[in-house]
Amino acid sequence: MLSFLKRQSPARILAMGFATVILMGSVLLILPWSVKEGVKLSYLDSLYTSTSAVCVTGLVVVDVGDTFTPLGQFFLALLIQIGGLGVASVGAGIILAMRKKFYLKSRNLIHEASNLDSRSGIVRFVKNVLLMTLIFELTGAVLSFIVFAKDYSPLNALGISIFHSVAAFNNSGFDILGNFQNLIPYQNNVMLNLVTCGLVFFGGIGFLVIQEMWLNRFNWKKYSMHAKVVLTVSVILIIVGTVLLKLTEDVSWLGAFFQSVSARTAGFSTYSLGKFSNAGLLVLTVLMFIGASSGSTGGGIKTSTFFVLIQGIKAAATNKSEKAFHHALPKDAFHKATVIALLAISVIITGSWLMVFMEPNISLMDAVFEITSAFGTVGLSTGITTGLGTGSKLLSIVVMFIGRLGPLTIATLWHFTRGERVSFPEGNISIG
Repeated sequence: MLSFLKRQSPARILAMGFATVILMGSVLLILPWSVKEGVKLSYLDSLYTSTSAVCVTGLVVVDVGDTFTPLGQFFLALLIQIGGLGVASVGAGIILAMRKKFYLKSRNLIHEASNLDSRSGIVRFVKNVLLMTLIFELTGAVLSFIVFAKDYSPLNALGISIFHSVAAFNNSGFDILGNFQNLIPYQNNVMLNLVTCGLVFFGGIGFLVIQEMWLNRFNWKKYSMHAKVVLTVSVILIIVGTVLLKLTEDVSWLGAFFQSVSARTAGFSTYSLGKFSNAGLLVLTVLMFIGASSGSTGGGIKTSTFFVLIQGIKAAATNKSEKAFHHALPKDAFHKATVIALLAISVIITGSWLMVFMEPNISLMDAVFEITSAFGTVGLSTGITTGLGTGSKLLSIVVMFIGRLGPLTIATLWHFTRGERVSFPEGNISIG
């Protein structure tokens, strides 16, 4: 087995790692001790729930609060945590706890999974990731407890608070309140809305950016180009999303702000999205497609990819070089961003067609929204998830898996390192 793994690329090992955790999770969730008495859970629904948790999505075909026991909810939170941190980071944390050495293969895995620029400082980075996660989730749990303690017994409030904090920081829209209500009962609770948005935001900007903000004491001038891009695009998307949702839907400013933040891969909702207009759903779909940032717990094509695409288009239109924040963009950045965007669009179009083909009663808008939510590992839904057939559930599982690993990583699973032996003369082709 070890010799087999040594021959595999980091992308393949990551894919196999996530698949293994998903399968193990599906078994843990279907155990008699994980499911409440009198509730029947099929293996497909268990597999779907496990995939949604490990891929930090939040789409559910069964209500988590009404289906799983406290032990089952613990397993679910554990799967969310592993999925958010990443299999490689969790494995590295175990290696650190066992006081073992990091070998080159382990460093390559973490480098690939976390989108790091360098392989130096890997051990320190892993320690910081684990510490930052602990700090944010503990803080979120304490602040959430203040809210939930008003409606639940202290023990129940504690469990709900911890689960909510883990789900929010890892950008996974699971809740254990029951009856598929998500956070709708708390749509006017300012504190819980802001705490959730804070956890989602920091979980979505990436550990590298959080680390940089802390080390540079929030001095904007000292931030790297990546950090400035991530923070700028994230804030702009939140503001634009809030304004557009307020214009299109009958929601409060707090609700519009919350949904704008949540649509960037978190998946929590304080309003029933099934009642949203097509205009509002389109706004959310675009936000879900862009998603969070590289090296974060979220999905989507990523804010940096979106930024590079905009800069590339701007450079082509103005015949100027691609630059931002007094730095030139890497030469191959636009090419890579274009490939990622086209692969993502291909997955969404193909997935949407397959879903409306298998579920003819579902509208195209609902299908596109559902598939984009699955790809962006968001978890928002217009309410069609529980009524999906076997084929559509399997389709969503595949799309969530692709979204968590990234379309480019999936595409490289079949890549072989052997170079081309034949070169061809450059030809001419008309563009535009």
